[in-house]
Amino acid sequence: MNAVLVLNADLGPLHRVSLRHALRMLWRQVAVVHEAEPDQAIGVWPMPKVVRLVSYVVTRWRYHGGPAWSRRGVLARDQHRCAYCGGPAYTIDHVLPSSRGGRNTWLNTVAACGGCNQRKGDRTPAEARMPLRFSPSAPSWTVLARR
Repeated sequence: MNAVLVLNADLGPLHRVSLRHALRMLWRQVAVVHEAEPDQAIGVWPMPKVVRLVSYVVTRWRYHGGPAWSRRGVLARDQHRCAYCGGPAYTIDHVLPSSRGGRNTWLNTVAACGGCNQRKGDRTPAEARMPLRFSPSAPSWTVLARR
């Protein structure tokens, strides 16, 4: 199946869809052929390479903020590796413990293995003498999508 590029009404790229999906968009008249393969047609439409939406679609969500915090997202961001020992991680740990006011945020949570999480307990990494191998950061949509 060929991938077809979908452009917004202002000619900004949105995403890619299958040829079948693009033909359905043309049939429903929500898109028009912007660029086509020369001398090839499917029914009454030229074989599309690029389609353009008829109506503008607001995409503010793609550029503002990042993904919401989640346990699964933290594990994906840290590639399921413990931030303390580098081993496989299945839990998350709060850098500033939640009992001391630490919140569930991208900058306060890291992936941790069960042993390191238990050993650190209710202390900060400095108090537990367990330095972080990397600093936690807020990921973008593209970083989480790649994993």
